Amino acid sequence: MSEILLADDHELVRETIAAYLEASSDIRVVQAADFVQALELVKTSGPFDLVVLDYTMPGMDGLDGLRKLLSLPNAGAVAVMSGTASADVARRALEAGAAGFLPKTLSPDTLLSAVQHILEGEVYRPLQFLSQKADALSVKLTPRERDVLNGICEGKSNKEIARDLGVQEVTIKLHVKTLSRKLDARNRTHAAMIGRDLDLV
Repeated sequence: MSEILLADDHELVRETIAAYLEASSDIRVVQAADFVQALELVKTSGPFDLVVLDYTMPGMDGLDGLRKLLSLPNAGAVAVMSGTASADVARRALEAGAAGFLPKTLSPDTLLSAVQHILEGEVYRPLQFLSQKADALSVKLTPRERDVLNGICEGKSNKEIARDLGVQEVTIKLHVKTLSRKLDARNRTHAAMIGRDLDLV
């Protein structure tokens, strides 16, 4: 039986993936709610046959978390999973030593195949996903939109961002609307996640 460590701060996503993998194959899934817990589990209970890290969970700090985990003596194979990361991020994760990149848009069957591929010692590269253009290059934010995005990423309200930048709150609302459209973001939180994934902040 293979043993996988699945680290994702979204409880429903984590438990759904874990339940599917365990029900569909000879895999045992250990769960972690953030990067710090994942790191601790690898140190105390590793090595695992595979560690799957969510790219945007607390403590991960982008690809720095991947590199940190890979530097451990008993790291084993480590894959990165994301629902928002760009093809450029996926390419950089693979270049940094990830055993695979798993978009959360994969169908359950494809995800299972990808995991089994990695467990067999191969590297999983989602070719269709990787062939997408570098999203960061196609997103053109003005300097002021980047300032507003930085404020959003810091958890500030429109009112706080307006005060910091010395403008009216209505101006910030307009910037938030514009940058959300440019990033194809559903809301402020989604905009912050995409901005971090694309290294815009």
